[in-house]
Amino acid sequence: MASSYRRPESVLVVVYSDDAQALLLRRGKPFNFWQSVTGSLQARESHQQAAVRELCEETGLTDEGILEFAGVSRQFAIDPRWRKRFAPGVVENVEFEWRYRVPKPMDIRVDDNEHTEYRWLPIAEAVDTVWSWTNRDALRSLLTL
Repeated sequence: MASSYRRPESVLVVVYSDDAQALLLRRGKPFNFWQSVTGSLQARESHQQAAVRELCEETGLTDEGILEFAGVSRQFAIDPRWRKRFAPGVVENVEFEWRYRVPKPMDIRVDDNEHTEYRWLPIAEAVDTVWSWTNRDALRSLLTL
């Protein structure tokens, strides 16, 4: 029987446009906050496979842009509001940073099970809008490209 617990490994996919806009998604549960595309790796899934899957699931984007691994992973403490999703005693997660560059901001399809709306913001404004420090760091790194 497969474990019902999540792997303590995830992806963060920062979607951004050539004109320096970043896509943010508003999450409603367990609280209201803005974020980039995120998700846990499934059993036997690579972080590249997870990035492709999560990008499609959360936005409907598939081949409109270029997906690249940023070469960065970050370890962080799992927020207590999510810890019950992980095996007992698991308190840290490793997140792999991916980037998806599109020519211009575009309409997306939001997964209603996870997010309530989306918006495109200038990258510097997106840095100030997202909830997690890993998301802020990933967006800041785009300002130096």
